[in-house]
Amino acid sequence: MPNKVSSSSYQVKSPIAITIFGHLLFIAITTLVLVWLLHFREGLAFSSSNKPKIFNIHPLLMVIGFVLMAGEAIMAYTTTPTSRKNHKLFHMILHLIALLTGIVGVIAVFKFHNETGIPHMYTFHSWIGLSTIILFGLQWILSFLTFLYPRARSSTRSRVAPWHALIGITIFFMAIVAAETGLVQKFIFLGLTRNQEGLIVNFIGLLILLFGISVGVTVLV
Repeated sequence: MPNKVSSSSYQVKSPIAITIFGHLLFIAITTLVLVWLLHFREGLAFSSSNKPKIFNIHPLLMVIGFVLMAGEAIMAYTTTPTSRKNHKLFHMILHLIALLTGIVGVIAVFKFHNETGIPHMYTFHSWIGLSTIILFGLQWILSFLTFLYPRARSSTRSRVAPWHALIGITIFFMAIVAAETGLVQKFIFLGLTRNQEGLIVNFIGLLILLFGISVGVTVLV
């Protein structure tokens, strides 16, 4: 009879290297996104006669503010050397920052569409992106009421915790999919090929994928 393999066999014994790799990816992705939007595109503005500047707020906030910050929140909970209470607080604050920047990013793209006469919500990217933001917001509210609200029962927290982790990582990977489909969509709309801008967009997508994998690995700790 084969030996039973314990679940701990699949756990990462030292997440420090993976976490550092994730932080480095955060820096690299942020740098590439800024180079792309400020050098190759029109720049950034929430109100402008140059409408693409308004759109550029969307990828800036959705990638750096939403996807990357959400990933950092997940890694912070599992790898930051502090008390459990501080883990929860830091985790929730970073997720709140991600949620707020994500909402502003969605507002920016709706504003761009309104001012340029482009229809709303007609691509798979927009469907999964808005769904992710809504689920993310609901997850944050329920998590606050369950884990930070003083009157929440400890038994309830214990029952909800596994589902919180599962749903949370699922929503995070939905955000990764939304970011990747958004980059592909923009690549096609801009008619990019094997030029410098095309390479930067592709590398942003590749590094976002690696960042998602890094975050996923830290959850196995």
